[in-house]
Amino acid sequence: MKLIILGAGFGGLKLARMLNNKPGFEILLIDKFNYHQFQPLFYQVATAGLDASNISFPLRKVFQNSKNVRIRIAEVQKIDTVQKMVITSEESYAYDNLVIATGAGTNFFGNKELMEHAFPMKSTVEALQIRHRLIRNFEEALLAGSNEELQRLMNVVVVGGGPTGVELSGAIAEMKKYVLPKDYPELDFSKMNIYLLEGTGKILSALSEASSKQSLNYLQKLGVTVMTGSVLDHYDGKTVQLKDGKQIDSSLVIWAAGIKGNVPAGIDENLIARGNRIKVDRYNKVEGLDSVFAIGDIACMQEEAFVNGHPQVAPVAIQQATLLAKNLQRIFENKDGLQPFSYKDKGVMATVGRNLAVVDIPKPKLHVGGFAAWLIWMMLHLMLILGVKNRFFVFINWLYNYVTYDQSLRLIFKEFYRQDVKH
Repeated sequence: MKLIILGAGFGGLKLARMLNNKPGFEILLIDKFNYHQFQPLFYQVATAGLDASNISFPLRKVFQNSKNVRIRIAEVQKIDTVQKMVITSEESYAYDNLVIATGAGTNFFGNKELMEHAFPMKSTVEALQIRHRLIRNFEEALLAGSNEELQRLMNVVVVGGGPTGVELSGAIAEMKKYVLPKDYPELDFSKMNIYLLEGTGKILSALSEASSKQSLNYLQKLGVTVMTGSVLDHYDGKTVQLKDGKQIDSSLVIWAAGIKGNVPAGIDENLIARGNRIKVDRYNKVEGLDSVFAIGDIACMQEEAFVNGHPQVAPVAIQQATLLAKNLQRIFENKDGLQPFSYKDKGVMATVGRNLAVVDIPKPKLHVGGFAAWLIWMMLHLMLILGVKNRFFVFINWLYNYVTYDQSLRLIFKEFYRQDVKH
């Protein structure tokens, strides 16, 4: 079976590893990067808590001993489902079965101003760009010619009260408290404001009411200004304009308010569901297409407990990849009895800061907060990171940061210093 997998995120990589060295499978894994990215810790790269290499792992190293997995670094330009071909920026490849695991990117909801001026955080490179802009702003604040310019450079606005926005706001607040005053003694950090904007009535709306309230309390104690029911209307790179008429001066807006599926060209528009996700059946097969599957963030599967599709989180992608590997094995062996997918929700979590996190476990229904939840969060993320070396360095970084209340990765690289490389 010639199997092509598009995307080396949690789903695509898991599928390739499940079928690694399986007799009868010839696998081509295509991604635009030559490494796997551990997305849950992007915010720590953005706030100088971790080095980018700590959460990235070379794909070729994963499959050094593989007899049947080959890797191509390319951008997918189109899928031809009639000829069973994948056309990329480098070559075209034929397939017997195709798995789309291209994940999701930032959704600016068509706002061109935001696309131009706000900073997304859906890749390691984008996390680094946020880090460089954040630090650069304080360098420029030392030379500010007016109080207005100084305030604009010291204000940070995070848009989106989901786990990413909450974790990022908390991490920046801890930098403000423990790190930045020591780095920039000339600046008065009591004037620095961190705003978290959320369009709905509460943050962490996907978690329990207890987690939402607890995380709000944690953020407020850290000094974050949480503004629920606030929708960003315009941003010109200097001033945030809210729909209710309020304005916030800021030269750094981080957009964490929405994602949309990265649907390759060639997929019929009738197969696209809300959120730019591809409609699939309970076997992750794209509706109406032979030999084409989709897993993870890009897939929209309805089951009784998830009528609008599954949450776009790593456990869904990993579970779907695991089951699809077994089903593809049965297809290859011409066996009946494919197993339908059913998501096993083991819980959701978010960390806010040092010793501060929230965890919701559905069965038995349990909420954990504070230091215990923070330990659970740390251990789970260490287990999921790819590579023993990466786990070791992440743990050492966390230990160092915990003991010293400091990070040592506040670097501005020349290639990221210019504004026009942002996107």
